[in-house]
Amino acid sequence: MHSEGSFFSVPKGMYLLSHSVGCLPVQTSRVVAQKYFAPWQQKGGDAWPEWLGIIEQFCHELGMIFNASDVDICPQLSVSSGLSQYLQALPPLPNKQKRTVLMHATAFPSLGFAVQGLAEYGFELKLIDKDIAPNDLDAWQAHMTDDVAVAVITHVHSNSGELSDIVEISKLCRAKQVQVVVDVAQSAGVIPIDLQDWQADVVLGSCVKWLCGGPGAAFMWINPAHLDDLQPKNIGWFSHENPFEFDIEHFTYAQGAKRFWGGTPSVLPYASAMVGVQQIRKIGVLNIYAHSKNLQRIVLSSAATHLAKMINLEQSGGTLCLALEKHLLDRLANKLTQSNVYYDRRENSIRLSWHIYNTEQEARKVADIFDSL
Repeated sequence: MHSEGSFFSVPKGMYLLSHSVGCLPVQTSRVVAQKYFAPWQQKGGDAWPEWLGIIEQFCHELGMIFNASDVDICPQLSVSSGLSQYLQALPPLPNKQKRTVLMHATAFPSLGFAVQGLAEYGFELKLIDKDIAPNDLDAWQAHMTDDVAVAVITHVHSNSGELSDIVEISKLCRAKQVQVVVDVAQSAGVIPIDLQDWQADVVLGSCVKWLCGGPGAAFMWINPAHLDDLQPKNIGWFSHENPFEFDIEHFTYAQGAKRFWGGTPSVLPYASAMVGVQQIRKIGVLNIYAHSKNLQRIVLSSAATHLAKMINLEQSGGTLCLALEKHLLDRLANKLTQSNVYYDRRENSIRLSWHIYNTEQEARKVADIFDSL
């Protein structure tokens, strides 16, 4: 096993499902017990300062990964809830007859659902057809009509593994005064991300996948350049600049992204996620990226070289999405199952993810399975 793999509890067999749930860091149980349960057990209500310290460290670790300030990061329940909160917080747009939100049809469905749920607020979903390549800049340009207020860009598409060119698509958006929201749920932790390079308006993500933080801990980064223009509607005492003021007649939004925090915060999911994010940061996303790409190359160097021609590894994430004819897909699925491989099928493809805890030996075994076809 790759040396860093010893930092994770990996299920028996060959685990290639990091695009679904990342493996548990071996330190998580101990750290969560020490930082969350022990203060609760020993101090009861006086545990809050230590609990809030968990949130601060969680945001700090994310900021280190993304080259961003922790002040600009706010915990969220999910990516879709973060998108919904952001859309509702936007100021009136006098130059837009409608508040259309543009995204590619292969975006994660939950994002589309969030937009449709805001129809009564004037938001309308507009999709670029799924048969059009997600990086087709001409298509983005053509669909960015005057009614489009926000573009939601998927950094890595879950069904294809394709990597979007955030910088170029964002340039088109800025030229049209369209707000840019980026979904990094399938890229954070395996693809290097520098938010200073992107200059997006909002970045949304989750810790359950490549960040190995477990479910329930999502996050949003807000570009501080336009933060003061945003007034969240779902607010609570932790959205206040001074949560412990306790004056019901006085409310002022927090200066940073925490204005999107809301009421009494959940802590346990972020205690778990903080350990995962910290472990990924220590290993280094660049190292994880290089390791993942190396394993993918090994898989595609087998007799299935025709697959290598179909997949551009430089424009994909950590997951190999292998689209095959049904009879080949069925044969491959059977062989993977017989070899005790954790994988899944989505539409007409099999998805195999390669994280730091996967090994060259495992990649060669998958290559041998392709050879046997």
